[in-house]
Amino acid sequence: MMTPLEVTQALFTHFGNHDVDKIMDCLDDQAVIDFYGPEVIPYAGHYEGIDECRRFFETVLSRVNIHVFEPEEFIVEGNKVVVVGHLFLTTKSSAKEIRSPFVHVIHCQDGKWVHFRDFMNTSVAEKAFS
Repeated sequence: MMTPLEVTQALFTHFGNHDVDKIMDCLDDQAVIDFYGPEVIPYAGHYEGIDECRRFFETVLSRVNIHVFEPEEFIVEGNKVVVVGHLFLTTKSSAKEIRSPFVHVIHCQDGKWVHFRDFMNTSVAEKAFS
């Protein structure tokens, strides 16, 4: 079984490789994702269960081009991992830029993600998708 840090690093690698199937291998069947932001951001919202989590990752990867998704620091406390980093994306529909720091708060159980919360400068993403 992977540690919280190992599963988080693996999932980040799979995300960078656009490998949704391998991402799903890192999530608990009852995982929850919360991406905070206004509805104009196509992947903003609350997702519960493996099928909804798959929809989240598929939506993100289908709506943006990832140029930089760089974790700078992993802070581990028990089953919680906080990841601080920065990203540079462009929307596929308009090629508008999204540049922002991010903070991810991840809770793990039995070597899998059970809750993922994504914080970024959503005003930048809102402008890009408007």
